[in-house]
Amino acid sequence: MLGTPEKTTKKSLFEEDKKTALEAIAQAQFIAFAPYVFQASVIMRDSGILNHIEEARNIGATIDEVQEKAGMSNYAVRVLMEAGLGIGLLYRKDNKYFLAKTGHIFLNNAMTRVNTDFMRDICAEGALDMKQSLVDGKPRGLKHLGNWDTIYQGLFHLLEPAKTSWFAFDHYYSDNVFPEAIPLVFESAPKKILDIGGNTGKWAQLCLEHDKDVHVGIADMPEVINIAKKNIEALGYQDRVSYYPLNILQHDIVLPKNYDVIWMSQFLDCFADEEIIFILRKCHDALSDDGRIFINETFWDRQRFETSAFSLQMTSLYFTTMANGNSQLYDSRLYFEFIEKAGFDLIREIDDVGLTHTILELRKK
Repeated sequence: MLGTPEKTTKKSLFEEDKKTALEAIAQAQFIAFAPYVFQASVIMRDSGILNHIEEARNIGATIDEVQEKAGMSNYAVRVLMEAGLGIGLLYRKDNKYFLAKTGHIFLNNAMTRVNTDFMRDICAEGALDMKQSLVDGKPRGLKHLGNWDTIYQGLFHLLEPAKTSWFAFDHYYSDNVFPEAIPLVFESAPKKILDIGGNTGKWAQLCLEHDKDVHVGIADMPEVINIAKKNIEALGYQDRVSYYPLNILQHDIVLPKNYDVIWMSQFLDCFADEEIIFILRKCHDALSDDGRIFINETFWDRQRFETSAFSLQMTSLYFTTMANGNSQLYDSRLYFEFIEKAGFDLIREIDDVGLTHTILELRKK
């Protein structure tokens, strides 16, 4: 049975235009100047300007005082701090500058920092190639990072700080989900779990720590498997892990059988619509009749807040320009169609796991 209409209606977002005319004008101007908004904000964060103003939170700081500490010209600090007023990072009273609530979040919130670094180090340059990426269905912005067909082929070859920013972004969201997901997956006491898209092996490690008898298989690209294997062997779990280096999109690749559970976390969103159905059908062939599939994904339409949905919708454009050119973070209603076409029943859906995730439990029809 697919998601109930009541739940979909409750979770529905963006069904009406709530802004006044003045708010709409302000938002439109913010969009128009967005490149400068982003660059100025990052410079103020990284140069210490926002830190200096935060340190003077009780009395405020003048441009001259901040300039003395920032090591930049008076002109540079002045235009940045005045821009900070319009952006909403700062406010000014009696010619003193103070950190606004938005400025505090931008400077100190872990999620905001991870997102900002990801946009700066991975996405910003490639965003200029968005139109061509959309036309070609290829990540034309990826050339700014390396000469690969998809970013997944180059993850471990990314230069710094791009490499750190990519993995920080990826792990920040998944790490918040895993502790909540472990009890769900182990409810049926599985003896063998296949982790497809195992990445660096974090999920496998948690499973092995949770149940001393469980065996975990990891399926991923060969180079990624090597990283996961090194991490797991360092913990002494090698006797309970099998490795399957493969490209799951190859038609002649068959997934290993006899696993009680197949786990896919933030994996299927790396593929196009028909590719997701293709992968799910491979899983259908490999899974026993009483086996289960658990899928951990972020669906923008299942978020509690529009801000969360906005972040996911913008991240979809990363997939367009930088990752592979044809995938996204999906609307769950479209995703449920893929599940149906692949021959599965959706037997459970749990929203609000971790920060933004939904866990789906599937079984064969």
